[in-house]
Amino acid sequence: MQLHTLTSKTKRKKSVQIGRGGKRGKTSGRGMKGQKARAGSKLRPEMRDIIKKIPKLRGRGKNSNLPIKNSVTITLAQLESRFEAGDVVTHASLNEKKLVNAVAARARAAKILKTGTLSKKLSIQGVSVTKGAKEQIESAGGTVA
Repeated sequence: MQLHTLTSKTKRKKSVQIGRGGKRGKTSGRGMKGQKARAGSKLRPEMRDIIKKIPKLRGRGKNSNLPIKNSVTITLAQLESRFEAGDVVTHASLNEKKLVNAVAARARAAKILKTGTLSKKLSIQGVSVTKGAKEQIESAGGTVA
């Protein structure tokens, strides 16, 4: 094998044309005239103006990154239909009876509202209750702890 007999495996790349018939001639892909066609041109960052117009969130205090807790509402009518007389109502039993979603129960507290009527004697433990609902539970013979 001699040096002058060697051939390359790939073809030689054509040289890039620059003139009128070339790839990046005249305006070099910048279009016609205008601010973007000039050298060293930079557009104003308009997104900054939009961001500056959005009001700052103030007034949530030192624990502002904590989530705002909303309670999952449960009515007395739901308790009437799902629980038997003498049952104990807790977060676990509410989750068991599918009144409270397990994920929602972890994120938010449950609260019993006075919507509907309750005739069964129920014992409520560890669940917050409204004033009207507490009166109705106690009038039915139940207890709220």
